[in-house]
Amino acid sequence: MKTEHKDVIIIGAGPIGIACALECKKRNWNYTVIEKGALTNSLFNYPINMTFFSTSEKLEIDDIPFISNNPKPTRSEALEYYRRVTTSNQLHINLFEEVQTIKKTSKGFTVNSDKRNYQTKKVIIATGFYDIPNLLNIPGESLPKVRHYYKEAHPYTLQNIAIVGASNSSVDAALEIYRKGGNVTMIIRGEAIGERVKYWVRPDIINRIKEGSINAYFNAEITEIKPSEIIVKTSGNEITIPNDFVIALTGYRPNFQFLEKAGLEFSQDGKQIPVYNSDTMESNVEGIYLAGVICGGLETHKWFIENSRIHAKIISDHIENNLI
Repeated sequence: MKTEHKDVIIIGAGPIGIACALECKKRNWNYTVIEKGALTNSLFNYPINMTFFSTSEKLEIDDIPFISNNPKPTRSEALEYYRRVTTSNQLHINLFEEVQTIKKTSKGFTVNSDKRNYQTKKVIIATGFYDIPNLLNIPGESLPKVRHYYKEAHPYTLQNIAIVGASNSSVDAALEIYRKGGNVTMIIRGEAIGERVKYWVRPDIINRIKEGSINAYFNAEITEIKPSEIIVKTSGNEITIPNDFVIALTGYRPNFQFLEKAGLEFSQDGKQIPVYNSDTMESNVEGIYLAGVICGGLETHKWFIENSRIHAKIISDHIENNLI
């Protein structure tokens, strides 16, 4: 397999990976973005009818205007925006190609994917966290009726649905399925709907629960999933609830194994935050940089597009002084 020589390899073609590519192009560097899925793969896998919490201008990259019909854009508008940014700037992105290893060499790094080999001076990892769901680790979780991602409500019409969690994704799914004719029960580990739920949605879900349109069990957890029911522990008691599908939206985590294989180190406080210099975004491995939500480890709510898009310029400014 032929080896391609690059100045910079960027892993991940989400919004922050695209922002990094734009910075590389400005500096006339020989770069390639490698993405194991579709362009902006995480956004593509968001629910079809999702609306962002952020406004469109906060999702812009490289000062390229993002025009949406409403202040808070939809998933489809975001996909169109990042797609147009990519194609109009003719960015070098290899899609549906998965990086397998990153190894330090005397000349930089060898990056091996399932399709190509690369020799590069610098590596930017902007892989996000949406690929690996946090499992419930209970009996029955492997049944076909259990989902860890939610796309749309139609398949759940006239079905008994259990939604695990009380975050934005859980609340959006519960409301949408309820309004499409599903019988929704929310299983919530805490005492209330999450405080981070979008401010225009939170009153809606609270009122639907209060009036009984959506069932909710607080301080509760599923202990077992069976083909036609679930066992729920709540207030010290176990109850059985008829069930056709379980949608467990309990969050996601970065691919720590991939990062560890590349030599990255993590905090020892249980949050598994990668070690990096916040002034340069360079990790403990000289020449490997981190960008976007990957910087938060298990604290996946700390970094978003709007507050991590600056990483692209920070990284590129540091690389510019160290590339040759």
